[in-house]
Formats: sequence, C-alpha cells, structure tokens
Amino acid sequence: MEKQLISLRQFKILVILFSLGSTILIVPSVFTAYAHQDGWISALLGIAIGGVLLFVYAALGRRYPDHTLMEYSEFILGKWLGKCLAIIFYLYFFIIATLVLRNVGDFITTIIMPETPIQVIHFAFLLIIMIGAGMGIEVIARAAEVFLPWVLLFICVLFGFLIPQIKFERILPIYEASAKAIVHGSLSVLSIPYLEMVVFLMVFPAIQSKLKASKGFLQAGFMGGTIILLITILCIVVLGWDFTSRHTFPSYTLAKKIHIGTFVQRIEVLVAIIWFVTIYFKLVICFHSSLVGLSQILRLRTYRPFIVPSALVMFALAFIIYPNIVYFRDFTSHIWPPFALTIGLFLPVCLLIVSYIRKAGK
Repeated sequence: MEKQLISLRQFKILVILFSLGSTILIVPSVFTAYAHQDGWISALLGIAIGGVLLFVYAALGRRYPDHTLMEYSEFILGKWLGKCLAIIFYLYFFIIATLVLRNVGDFITTIIMPETPIQVIHFAFLLIIMIGAGMGIEVIARAAEVFLPWVLLFICVLFGFLIPQIKFERILPIYEASAKAIVHGSLSVLSIPYLEMVVFLMVFPAIQSKLKASKGFLQAGFMGGTIILLITILCIVVLGWDFTSRHTFPSYTLAKKIHIGTFVQRIEVLVAIIWFVTIYFKLVICFHSSLVGLSQILRLRTYRPFIVPSALVMFALAFIIYPNIVYFRDFTSHIWPPFALTIGLFLPVCLLIVSYIRKAGK
C-alpha cells in the first residue's frame, strides 16, 4: 500500500482530538448517573485504568512498528486465525464510526435543528468524511494541527466564563457513592474513548519517529483524559450532579449558563464547534482505519474503491444500530462496555501474550 507519514506531534494531536470526540458531550451524564457528585472520581479512575490500556497498545506498536494491527494479527496467530481476528477488529472500527455518525445526527436533530431530517445530517457529514478518508492520514493529521489550537482556545474560554457560577458545595460530600457505583461509572470513560483507541494501532506505522511514539501515545491520552475530567468537574460544580445526569448533552447545557450582561450570550455555540471538530476527527480516523484494514485483509494495494460502498453501508447501519436516543443511553451504559472490553482489551492482551510466547519459543 502507499506509504504516508505523519510526525509524532501530529500523532499526539490526533489522539487528543479523538479522545475528546463524543466523550466531552455524552460521558459526564453517565458518570453522574452512577456516582452522583463523585462522578469526577469515576472519571479519574477510568483515566488511570485507561493509561494502563494505552501501555498495552503501545507495547504492541513497539513490537511491530512497521505493520498495522491487521498485519501482525496474522504474524502472531497464523493466516486463518489471524485473518478472523483482523475481521473482528475491522468490524469494531466500522461499528465505532457508525455509532459516532449517529451521535452527530442525534445531537443536531435534538438540540440545534429539530425539524431537519436526520438522514440529511448523516448524508452531509458523510460527504466530508469520505473526502477526508480519501485524502489519507497525512492530510487528516495536517488538518488536525490547524484545528487543535482553536479547540483548546474555546475550552479555555468556556472555563473562564463559567468561573463565577462555580459552587464547590455541589461536589460535597466526597465519596458518598459506593465503590461499585464509582467503578461502574468509570467503565464509561474506559469504553469511550480508551478502549476505542486500539484504532491507533492502524496509524502507528505512519509515524516518522517511532522510538518516541509509545511515550507520545501515553502523554496525549493523559492530556485528553485530563480535559474530560475537568469538564466533568465543571458540570458537577455548575449544574449539579442531578441536572447533569438527567441531560444527554450536559456540556452543551453547561455553556447555556453563560450570561455576562447583555453582550456575552449564546456561548453554547463554542461547545458545538468544539464537538463538531473533535467528533469529525474521531469519525474520520475510525472510517479510514476500517478501510485500510479491509484492504489489508483482502490484500489489495489501495482502499479507495471501498470508500463509497462503506459510506453507504454506514449510512444505513446508523439507523439500525439503535432506534432512538433513549435506547442509546442504555446501550452506552450496559451493552457497549462489555463489548468494548472484549475487543479493546481482551484481544490485544491475548495478541501481546502470544507474541511474547512465540518469541520466547524461537
């Protein structure tokens, strides 16, 4: 396949944007639904466990720096078993992309344009995803460099304007929730986004300075997790845990609280911009990785013939995967975590263990 290269800095930026996509808008409500005002402890625990998970992914990337996850699955497990595992990872990436696309449609039709058909939103967003995937990971990474400063600036503006409305008594009493509730809540940030970051094992071969790629992966994952933690705390101390848990998109509601006189209002557009930018990069990375994985499974030189058919399948699957936003909340709380744990944790750990055993045997 054609070789595209990105710098370590670009890779870290992609990881940060990926970790924020869909997470900053959805996950705080899941934290508080389980752990109440201790939702920030759930976030902290999930980020800590996520760091261990990223270490596993980085270990696999170090052992096979010039190959993707699909390729060394066959190296480690053999042709047939490895190809079956590669197909599972391909479907996992494709399902993540489909879920993210449906998140976009739900958010816009629920909050911004309720009278617009969701099919129109999906079709419009898929067009720019197809363009990005067709240009390749190098162009995607360069675009991420342009957008990251704006995302960070808007987050800082959001924090700055909300400081007067912070009430720290809303985070008290600390550790009132049970340990079971806190652990259960931490699964949400573990499954979205950390267990989904196995997709970056498809990007590892494109990094120019591979010696520092693992360290950069961990640093970027921690930075993204820190922003998620801060936004969760902000939701609790400004909105309260009860209000946060009852809203599907609490971060957007958070921005609606900003009113400074009569000249600073409707600042929630900043949250919408942040979310659109980050979720675009999450979706395009998953879609691009699934296309590359499919072409490698079929041993083809290019993935571009699959762009339009895959986009059409994703368009249809987005309406099948979950029927409405109420079902989605139950899906992300009870169905997605064990599914993501199986594919995002169990299978990579098995690959790593078998890889060490085979090396020791040789």
